[in-house]
Amino acid sequence: MDALLCGRALRLGQHDDAVAVLDAGGTQLTHAELADLVARRAASWGPARRLVLIEGGNRLDALVAHLAAVEHGHVSLLVPPRDPAAARHPLATAYDVDIECSEAGDVVHRDTSTHDLHPDLAMLSSTSGSTGSPKLVRLSATNLTANAESIADYLGLGDGDRALTSLPLHYCYGLSVVHSHLLAGGALVLTEASVVDEEFWAVARRHRATSFAGVPHTFDLLSTAGFDARRPASLRQVTQAGGRMAPERVVEWAERGQRQGWDLVVMYGQTEATARMAWLPPELATTHPTAIGLPVPGGHLRLEPVSESDDPEVGELVYTGPNVMMGYATTPADLARGAELAELRTGDLGRQRDGLFEVVGRRSRFAKLFGLRLDLGTVEAALEARGTPAEMVATDQHLHAFVTSPGSPAHGGVAEAVAEICHVPPHAVRVHHLAALPRTANGKVDRGALARLAALDADALPPTLTSDAPLTPEQWIVQAAAEVLGRDDADPLDSFVGLGGDSLSYVELAVQLEDRFGRDLPAQWHILSFGELAEQLAPTEAPTTTPAAEAVAEPAQARLDTTITLRALAIVAIVASHVDLVDWQGGAHLLLAVAGFNFARFQLGSAIRATRIRHGLTTLGLLLLPAVIWVGAVATRPGGYDATTVLMLNGALGSATWDVRWQLWFLEALVWIMLGAVALVAVPALHRWERRSPFGFALAVLAAAALVRLLRVGVEAGDLERYTTGVVAFFFALGWLAARADTTARRLLVTVLAAALTVGFFGDLAREAVVVAGIALVIWAPRLPVPRPVAATVGRVTAPLATYSLFVYLTHWQVYPPLEDAGHPWLALVASFAVGIAYGVAMRPLQRRLASWLSRSAPRRVPAEPSRRPASGERTGVGQGLRGR
Repeated sequence: MDALLCGRALRLGQHDDAVAVLDAGGTQLTHAELADLVARRAASWGPARRLVLIEGGNRLDALVAHLAAVEHGHVSLLVPPRDPAAARHPLATAYDVDIECSEAGDVVHRDTSTHDLHPDLAMLSSTSGSTGSPKLVRLSATNLTANAESIADYLGLGDGDRALTSLPLHYCYGLSVVHSHLLAGGALVLTEASVVDEEFWAVARRHRATSFAGVPHTFDLLSTAGFDARRPASLRQVTQAGGRMAPERVVEWAERGQRQGWDLVVMYGQTEATARMAWLPPELATTHPTAIGLPVPGGHLRLEPVSESDDPEVGELVYTGPNVMMGYATTPADLARGAELAELRTGDLGRQRDGLFEVVGRRSRFAKLFGLRLDLGTVEAALEARGTPAEMVATDQHLHAFVTSPGSPAHGGVAEAVAEICHVPPHAVRVHHLAALPRTANGKVDRGALARLAALDADALPPTLTSDAPLTPEQWIVQAAAEVLGRDDADPLDSFVGLGGDSLSYVELAVQLEDRFGRDLPAQWHILSFGELAEQLAPTEAPTTTPAAEAVAEPAQARLDTTITLRALAIVAIVASHVDLVDWQGGAHLLLAVAGFNFARFQLGSAIRATRIRHGLTTLGLLLLPAVIWVGAVATRPGGYDATTVLMLNGALGSATWDVRWQLWFLEALVWIMLGAVALVAVPALHRWERRSPFGFALAVLAAAALVRLLRVGVEAGDLERYTTGVVAFFFALGWLAARADTTARRLLVTVLAAALTVGFFGDLAREAVVVAGIALVIWAPRLPVPRPVAATVGRVTAPLATYSLFVYLTHWQVYPPLEDAGHPWLALVASFAVGIAYGVAMRPLQRRLASWLSRSAPRRVPAEPSRRPASGERTGVGQGLRGR
């Protein structure tokens, strides 16, 4: 590689011993050390110049990979971090990337690039809302350097500045913070936590952070996150971009900064300008809160007259400067093209007041809503084609459709049509009926007047969509998920795990989806966005109806989720054993393994440590809520439970012989094991280890749990020892490891380990076989084939049994004894399930309300462009309580 390309963008390493990187785990690197890491990473890829796709989480490995690309002559393509189980990023396929970098490591597909890469090309960046679209912005090394230098200039950055990574690396605004600070000799404080998390502020205080960046929604979160008390004393600057913030909010935060000794810097930019085009000097924020300010150093803004406005002062903002992109790319062939633009037509309508620029609208009428970039003109054309014409206006939270024929039947579907076209939830669409549309002097629709009407009525008008209106598949899925999860803010960009779905709600939603669409769910449906899930589940229309087409039969077999089936079978076996109808044992210990499997599948899908902790603790809350209520009520009765059972401390403080307090051993073990698992991933170093090597980490957890068991009881556990938390924790770890077994060799290893650790534990081979066979089923047959004619019946039976297994487990101890003693074992069995399911039905609304309240303590997605997706906040194990004596 040409040595002249090394250090081509940020001149990395020029600041030698100044601190460059700090993180929550104690990492501290100087600029020289960071440059060395970057050089070694680039060297590991080989000498040829190539296209490098990087999953851009706010982690050291992602930062180093990006810098290795842009500093050593490669081309960086940053994308959001993915769930480990997710499919390959579509851009990796569309552009046939040469190297892929993720937290799991680098995959070098070829030694030389298949592409003709222009010598100036340094980076490809997604435009707003298009992280999966092949349209990318082409940026040169000169673009990156110029923009970083101008930002460092007007913000006055130097080697004493330390910026928190409050925005994702793959978002141009977040990346501009990285580039400007490193170029100026400052430092980055790496964190993946949200501004609502204590970890974010603890890291900020520990490392004496001087600044952080935010989009408008960030400041909404800060208002409820105790910012004033949690901010570090070292804070000197807060920057805002990523969309217009209401003028009153600008004044509010600028005045707060003045009182507390820090500056609010409002900025304006686009990905096409490498990030920033204008900035508002902080001393002007309170007097000119509607302004975007002055051009950045080295740049120039002008207003070009347009026909869209009657105001002669209003024109399109046109920017020139060395940070203007080379151009767009839509195919790999475009990577060979050089710079094609001398200026950037922003598409924004602006004006100048008091020497400062203001943005007053969009020429092309793009709107940003739910992280999507929407062309309102295209929406109007699509509505016209459907016979439902409307004029569209967007506010911060809603799309507004203005129609002039309130009595026309066609307009009854406007809201539904807009939601479908724009892929937004129905509650985000409002329809306004006007006698006539307002017009300008030249006869055109007065969109300014419509915008004012929308702003006045946005919060007052109810959504137009009625409950009996026909829903598109996407709308139906969003509505169903919202109801099951208690999240009325769900939208098509969300996923089941992203909204904090757990094993209990997993069953409920899966059943509803299969009933609605009449087909098997995709294997990884829980990590798909609802929009993606709708595309896979919605029936496709045949172009013609022919005898051949009619003869195509649906698959002969359906597939049932193995964990759901096992939970249903186990609770039946447990209760049936207790009423002496059968003697099937081992189910409870098997379901500890199922709980571990679900813990990894749901909760550990998130890349964010704070999200894992939050959702883990939320799951424990959902688990404890019905348990504490029921156990507390029983404890008031003579001969009932006592405080050790209510507090889940029977294993430590309870009787040394079996009594009524041991009945809930499984629940107690599950609570403490899950709490321990959450505590493990709460440790920053362990979290990073788990993210780097999910299988290796789970194997280490299993080794530790197995060692505790062997030291305490040896191979065979005693009658009570087999029900104590420390002794049975290895079953949970086995399930965790099973979920991470992603190759045939690893599946074989986990199967062997399950047999080796389980055989001999009970001294009962039949009981041990149940556990080993169940784990093997989860590993090798996660979805069980069932003849389609009977699948619906089987599913309708297993789903409620699995869903309400926790409640049946809790209540059956008080239900079956009188009936069994009276000689009615079958009645005891039926009554146990009837009472348990009834209790579950009564408690589910409370659980959903609790989940909704806890989940809203942090955003499910970073509200920036493009949105940080994940991954997935996950919870597990709610419906799995069994005894199995």
